[in-house]
Amino acid sequence: MRVLENVQPQKVFYYFEELAGIPHGSYHTKAISDYCMNFAKERELEAYQDAYNNVVIIKEATAGYESAEPIILQGHLDMVCEKENDTEIDFENEGLRLFIDGEFVKAKGTTLGGDDGIAIAYALAILDSDEIAHPRLECVFTVDEEVGMLGAEKIDLSMLKGHQVLNIDSDVEGIFLTSCAGGVTAECSFPLVFDEAEGLQYRLTLTGLMGGHSGGEIDKERANAIVEIGRILKHLDDTLEMGICALNGGLKDNAIPRECICDILVTPEDEKKLEDAVFALNRTLQKEYQASDPDIVLKSEKLGTKKTQVLGYRSQSRILFFLRNMPNGIQHMNMEIPGLPETSLNAGIMKMTEEEFSVSFSVRSSVKSRKEEVMDRLSYLSEFLGGTVTFTGNYPAWEYKKDSKVRELVLDVYRDLYQKEPKIEAIHAGLECGILSEKIENLDCVSFGPDNFDIHTPKERLSISSTERVWKFILEFLKRAK
Repeated sequence: MRVLENVQPQKVFYYFEELAGIPHGSYHTKAISDYCMNFAKERELEAYQDAYNNVVIIKEATAGYESAEPIILQGHLDMVCEKENDTEIDFENEGLRLFIDGEFVKAKGTTLGGDDGIAIAYALAILDSDEIAHPRLECVFTVDEEVGMLGAEKIDLSMLKGHQVLNIDSDVEGIFLTSCAGGVTAECSFPLVFDEAEGLQYRLTLTGLMGGHSGGEIDKERANAIVEIGRILKHLDDTLEMGICALNGGLKDNAIPRECICDILVTPEDEKKLEDAVFALNRTLQKEYQASDPDIVLKSEKLGTKKTQVLGYRSQSRILFFLRNMPNGIQHMNMEIPGLPETSLNAGIMKMTEEEFSVSFSVRSSVKSRKEEVMDRLSYLSEFLGGTVTFTGNYPAWEYKKDSKVRELVLDVYRDLYQKEPKIEAIHAGLECGILSEKIENLDCVSFGPDNFDIHTPKERLSISSTERVWKFILEFLKRAK
């Protein structure tokens, strides 16, 4: 028996569970892309799959809608793969383990992939029906959205006839998005030199942070594990003789990192000094983040006396300088829309290998010049310290359209269905609408979706009742789109 077999809307959750059973993290979308193509083939629908695994499925209009303008339904196939420390899962080969918790659908110990599996599930449920009234449907399923919107950047949409887009990639019901920030991924890398040393090896572990979406939660003052481990290491370097053996943290550049692990070498004479410093730093962090990250904890574990490789003096100094001075978090707030961040960046992935140290950032801004200013700061700082920067996935902001037929219709439909006043908003997180607007002339687009909480974290949960309300909303919109 399926976990979601009796959950309504039944067909939507049938496909959501099907998709959840297929590994589909960013860069690993071939299987889910093939699933969508087989779905189209079995129903004799016009479909396209490109070399990047993007998929387009087209279904002609039902009777009475032949002259209506086509509607583009759009979402992305990939998900952010995050897990709890005690959860064993191979995201590249295993599906998610779904369960129902009251009003919510969740995944055991991992992200749920409601961002953006629910969009694909809605679209497949509509395409699978012969009873739903609709204009010509052009369903666009992109890949690698979560790592810089790479699929949207590369997809060919020349086969489309429509200019009206429903982007189902938002996570608060009743809020309709009409513009968003642009962004770019920046990876700062530094060559390393190691020395051999002997001493007491300790493992520092910083865990229990809330994490979250680097666009949607960047304004919530949540701790960033990479930033905090830099602060911790600089304090220890000032306090005692220390060498760094290993340093890693974070999994995705667009997710606020929840933990870091660092192995260090100290002299036996500094053992108590280290343990006292860790104790004090832990208390400081817990006090500072008692509201935003109440479970934050810094621990030290003695690994014994060892002879091992540690960072050379110059390499360690450069890395600590970078971690303490790199920009992170909100850089500018929007002066026209209260409470909306304008420009930010998130240090999301930190790696140290035998050859180099790197930190990857997700940079976002609704103002192109300020996005470029942050890119320049990262370049200047990195190059000054002897490193390099690589920029990928540079995508444009989605600008507000003053006259929008789609926006007016979605507002009317929502009011009529639920007797509530919907909200029109802009967001700091990135959406593919900006890239689509460069590919589709006179794009008329609105982004929306059901309530989905704590996305990009293992606490992600999708509201069942909201999913059903948004389903009814989509069907009514298609019914009226003549």
